Amino acid sequence: MVSQFKVLRIINILFSSFTDLEISRCDLQCEVNNVNHHTDLNGTDRLIVRRGQAFTLTLHLQSGQFELGVSTFSLVVETGPCANEASKTKAEFVLSESPVENSWSVVASHHDEYSLSLSISSPPNACIGRYSLSFKQNRSIPLEDFILLFNPWCPVWYICLSEYVLAQDGLIFRGTHKSTIPAAWNFGQFEPGILDACLRLLDENPKFLNNADRDCSKRCSPVYITRVVSAMVNCNDDKGVLTGRWDNNYKDGVSPMSWNGSVEILQDWDTMSCKPVKYGQCWVFAAVGCTGNFLMNFHCWVESWMTRPDLKSGFDGWQASDPTPQERSEGAYCCGPVPVRAIKEGELTVKYDAPFVFAEVNADEVCFIKRKDGTQEKMHFTAKVGEKISTKGVGSDKREDITHLYKYPEGSDEERKVFEKANHQNKLLKEDTEEGLNIKIKVSQEMKMGSDFDVFAVITNNTPMAKLCRLMFCARAACYNSVMGIECGSKDLLNVQLQPNEEKQIPLRVIYSKYCHAITDQNLIKLAALLIDYGTKDAILAMRDIYLENPPIKIKILGEPKANRKMAAEISLINPLSESLDDCTFCMEGANLTQGKIIREKISPVAPGQEAKVKVYFCPTKAGLRKLVVDFNSNRLRDVKGYRNVIIA
Repeated sequence: MVSQFKVLRIINILFSSFTDLEISRCDLQCEVNNVNHHTDLNGTDRLIVRRGQAFTLTLHLQSGQFELGVSTFSLVVETGPCANEASKTKAEFVLSESPVENSWSVVASHHDEYSLSLSISSPPNACIGRYSLSFKQNRSIPLEDFILLFNPWCPVWYICLSEYVLAQDGLIFRGTHKSTIPAAWNFGQFEPGILDACLRLLDENPKFLNNADRDCSKRCSPVYITRVVSAMVNCNDDKGVLTGRWDNNYKDGVSPMSWNGSVEILQDWDTMSCKPVKYGQCWVFAAVGCTGNFLMNFHCWVESWMTRPDLKSGFDGWQASDPTPQERSEGAYCCGPVPVRAIKEGELTVKYDAPFVFAEVNADEVCFIKRKDGTQEKMHFTAKVGEKISTKGVGSDKREDITHLYKYPEGSDEERKVFEKANHQNKLLKEDTEEGLNIKIKVSQEMKMGSDFDVFAVITNNTPMAKLCRLMFCARAACYNSVMGIECGSKDLLNVQLQPNEEKQIPLRVIYSKYCHAITDQNLIKLAALLIDYGTKDAILAMRDIYLENPPIKIKILGEPKANRKMAAEISLINPLSESLDDCTFCMEGANLTQGKIIREKISPVAPGQEAKVKVYFCPTKAGLRKLVVDFNSNRLRDVKGYRNVIIA
């Protein structure tokens, strides 16, 4: 007869065979999970999932057998070098019968004699980053690593996701408020190495280097991540991505105008041990950070959609941030995020940096007139900043004007209330009327690079008396931030006579032979007309920025584009100048078109009126709508932009 002790021992052995699991391998089911989590464009060779959404894995068993309701174990997830539960960078959670809301949890979804499938859920506010995963039953067994990202597909986050999350290219608008020019940009967030470069950016930020535990614990917050990214895109006080430069001297780097995408910038930064890439200006900083908005004369910044639990209700939604280094915020060169609604309503105490962003869209333009006797007169233009704030339209390449989201109409009662709240005294002053002498600048309908054209000072005498005036009218090369360059045309008329209610139109000829050596690669000219009334000594100033249009780049797709099949494109441009183009280069890139690289093709000199042409070959890797982005450079014609949408079957 078997003793009671032996019976218990046999039962324990049988029980142990069901509960002690020996794992031979772990299948993360990367392809299925990445597709379900909208991360498959980053590849399916590793697990990349989004927080707040379950993912599955399968444990293949070497020995032991899982029995539902009997077997028990826990999983452990950790992120950061100092992972701990108090900082929410580590979690240990036991097998449960159903998912636990707002917490890490694991349930068994399927099992048989040789395998066990698990469904793992993360909380919607989990810290993002690289995670390790371990299986714990009597002892801890390392499984695999995975990456956890923010999840805009959570119900509280839902926006136009195909445009704002999955689109790999977009448009940035430059020029002037009267001539907004779209330039295509290859964001390339799913190209090889880009996700890793972005994760490295988080680990190179000073807050992580100073206190890794505290930094990783805050990576659950989009607000915190936005501020880190805003600071790390520039390198002013850290090992950031880009060096800014605005003096038109880029010989030891790349002109900001020459970039067409973020991929090469981030790859270079990552492979050069985080040495800043040379050079960037506002649209490059903004595009590397995300996507840009446009502000005359102009400036670009970033918007991100997020909830703001750190603020009072009403400020969820679009948040502005600005990675261009302009001033410090809490000790670092970063700006935002600040709710766009707070800017519109003049709520300048709202975090972060509301006064600065409010000024970006509502500031006055101030000019000083210095007279021969040394006295100065200050002139305010209150309606020139913040015109035509623009971004790319959802699902199209049309410009969407979003000025109304940042400010009320000029002169409206709502605008006045906002300025009273923001204590913007200059805006509260009554605008000058057109009584007395008035001057404005008109331009020709077409102003193309290489052409001669006329601009006009239009002077009106709205008084009952004749006037004798002096008119100084000039054109100067300018940069996008309104820094003046060399003069390229002027006129000084000492005796302009105006009868009562008379209007005169005075032309100024702008000639290519004069502006060709003065203009920068941004193709901007600033016009200024100063009218002085001899009788009253009053001075009236009018200014206007003009953009000289580059010749179009023609892109012809040869054959039917198909994924994983070689295709060709013919790219051409007509030389519009009266001189030959030397040192000519076409640069081409496109997400899933050029394998994350820039194709550069040099060509022979191009005579006036002749065609510059190249034929390029590339192999698309994925089906869908893509942009082929093209840039042309030469000794005289620089940074000519073009793009074409390509549908890959």
